[in-house]
Amino acid sequence: MEDRPWLKYYDKGVPTTIEYPAVPLYHFLEENARKRPDSICTIFKGARITSKEMNEITDRLAAGLAELGVKKGDRVGIFIPNTPQFVMAYFAILKLGAMVVATNPLYSAREIEHQVNDAGIEVMIVMSNFYNTLKEVQPKTRIRTVVVTNIKEALPPLLAFLFGLTKEKKGGFQVQLAEGDVWMKDLIARHQPADRPQVEVGPDDFALLQYSGGTTGISKGAVALHRNLVANTLMIRSWMTNCEDGKEVVLVAIPLFHVYGMVAGMCFAIYAAAGMVMIPNPRDIKDVLDSIQKYKATVYPGVPTMYNAINNHPDVQAHKYNLSTIKACISGSAPLMRETKEKFEALTGGKLVEGYGMSETPTATHCNPLFGKNPPGSIGLPLPDIDCRIISLDDEVTVLPPGEVGELTVRGPNIMKGYYNMPTETQNALRDGWLYTGDIARMDEEGFFYIVDRKKELIKPGGYQVWPREVEEVIAQNPKVLEVGVAGIPDAYRGETVKAWIVLKPGEVSSEQEIKDWCSERLAKFKTPTHIEFRSELPKTTVGKILRRELVRQHREQTSA
Repeated sequence: MEDRPWLKYYDKGVPTTIEYPAVPLYHFLEENARKRPDSICTIFKGARITSKEMNEITDRLAAGLAELGVKKGDRVGIFIPNTPQFVMAYFAILKLGAMVVATNPLYSAREIEHQVNDAGIEVMIVMSNFYNTLKEVQPKTRIRTVVVTNIKEALPPLLAFLFGLTKEKKGGFQVQLAEGDVWMKDLIARHQPADRPQVEVGPDDFALLQYSGGTTGISKGAVALHRNLVANTLMIRSWMTNCEDGKEVVLVAIPLFHVYGMVAGMCFAIYAAAGMVMIPNPRDIKDVLDSIQKYKATVYPGVPTMYNAINNHPDVQAHKYNLSTIKACISGSAPLMRETKEKFEALTGGKLVEGYGMSETPTATHCNPLFGKNPPGSIGLPLPDIDCRIISLDDEVTVLPPGEVGELTVRGPNIMKGYYNMPTETQNALRDGWLYTGDIARMDEEGFFYIVDRKKELIKPGGYQVWPREVEEVIAQNPKVLEVGVAGIPDAYRGETVKAWIVLKPGEVSSEQEIKDWCSERLAKFKTPTHIEFRSELPKTTVGKILRRELVRQHREQTSA
């Protein structure tokens, strides 16, 4: 088609269009259990769960959640790092026709409270080391029941025993449940698969409430239907032409609470009947390297920070690891440097390509071909069935020709239903079937896309999401602070990091460490500014709005001088 120049640059074997089955997302797990019952679903520290076992566990857990009153349309929270229990909770919730709300385990009490209240969560499934944080928040929310799981329940018997002796108490995993709360293992144990209520769940039912940021910094819940998740899973699978169903091992080291890990990692693996090697702490590069080598991982979705850390690890440089099983890696969440790509491909013999997506498309819309052209700085080509346009920033209607810079808009079967309980924001984002991404981009003559800037001013340190306004509000609460501006600045390791520019009240004295300590008590670690600059004034617009971009420009000037 003339208006889709990108199609001719697809790798051989990538379809231009896909037929999407009218099924709920969990259908893929049920199919694996039927067709490949012995295929491995999850691997965690040596403990393996087959597809058949995972399907039965999720049926039993669904029955247990129904016993707690969870029904179709309810929002159920998951507060669990990358472990088999996340997969169990996720698919059990979907089998009841309820919606998954996955929460970042690094969130502080204040951040959890907002998300839980906005979503109207009444039942939350939590890893035991986060239980006390959740109980602190519970009185300010509608949460009536907390389902708790301990990491040792997923470990092989010997490791579980050793964990109980040495790490359980120290790591905060040993907890006493309050009345009304329940252990996940007990819920599973007291039900059979046949006890699962037969709820009719179709492609147009709500599946996921994924929190995303916006221009104002207000956290918004993007609603994905089962059909959106099914479509994006199949799009990603179709792109991976060198993968074979039933034969791959996916390293799941990016957080499952985020759509990127959830769809490009977990859902892709479930659809492709691939084993998932669960990495609860992606910063533990030794665990990542050991797992690639031990379990012969073939697919590894990640972020540039992680690939960089592998490239520069002394044991990798000393050739102590064999990483040659890696076939395909999609990098997202931050720009992938050409040097990182080339070094990683030389080390592994596999392919590392940059992609692009957002919570509202859950997850990917673009990717560079695994075997074809990869222009430097490009996020690649639109995936099958995704239409893209660059729209004028002046009138937000005119479609611009190749080479012109404007707002990236996308359309396809994976686009969200809208924002939860936010009709105005939904209308702003979704117009005539097109999603206005808020990202400024351009398309070249061949159909490769390039992100030029972020309209939203979202900061992405190491692939996480940080909204400047939220950090500004926390710092502004400090009694010594008069004014504050927060923005992302380039960072060699994380791609981008958080910087705060602060004007103190007259007569006040503070230090970088004092501000960092103030933030670390109130914000997740990745949101806490790594750089702080004290100034006598901040650049502003004529109406008094702090110019974040001007602060970044001045920072760049200072650092390049």
